[in-house]
Amino acid sequence: MKSAVIVFPGSNCDHDMLRALTLMGHRAEFVWHKTGNLSGYDLAALPGGFSYGDYLRAGAIARFSAIMKAVADFAAKGKPVLGVCNGFQVLTEAGLLPGALLRNQNLRFICRPVYLRAENLRTRFTQAIPPGTALKIPIAHGEGRFHIDPQGLKQLQDREQIVFRYANARGETDPGANPNGSLDHIAGIINREGNVLGMMPHPERAMEAILGSEDGRRIFESLVA
Repeated sequence: MKSAVIVFPGSNCDHDMLRALTLMGHRAEFVWHKTGNLSGYDLAALPGGFSYGDYLRAGAIARFSAIMKAVADFAAKGKPVLGVCNGFQVLTEAGLLPGALLRNQNLRFICRPVYLRAENLRTRFTQAIPPGTALKIPIAHGEGRFHIDPQGLKQLQDREQIVFRYANARGETDPGANPNGSLDHIAGIINREGNVLGMMPHPERAMEAILGSEDGRRIFESLVA
């Protein structure tokens, strides 16, 4: 599996993503944002960081980079796209995913491990996750509060596009387990076609026991499968 890790000015999780993909047997390469071609790749990954310094708002400038036209075409062909943290923000700004990521409810940057509950185990990103598993994955963001209008939320719920929710270690959702105030505890969503996933937590930082968790492997194992 050949994967492209998109690099914007200000990306800082690109090497983490490249290592995670390599650990899972991918042939992963960095692709600079000015490149307008993703032919030959099987996966496009948009990593975390602060693209263009998060000026205006997170992801707002990156969505105009040349690579995003290629990402949109890539997704339109049904190929998988994974956006993590800032990558999720870029995907919403580009219209490849619905909703928006707002400032955290406490208006502070949060960096700590959280637990996720996978809500849809039939996606190509979650099929290797055992039912009932609470995944321990770190977050690192200041603008991670997912928001969408009531009609959009109902569509996400009805179409099973909510892929991850913040939960406690037992896999139960409660306000105390929601680190940023995200609507409906949403931590990750997928597009209607099921091939574009955006999530705020960092699975690429939970790939080895020395990092405190290997639960991120479940997502990359699903892609390989």
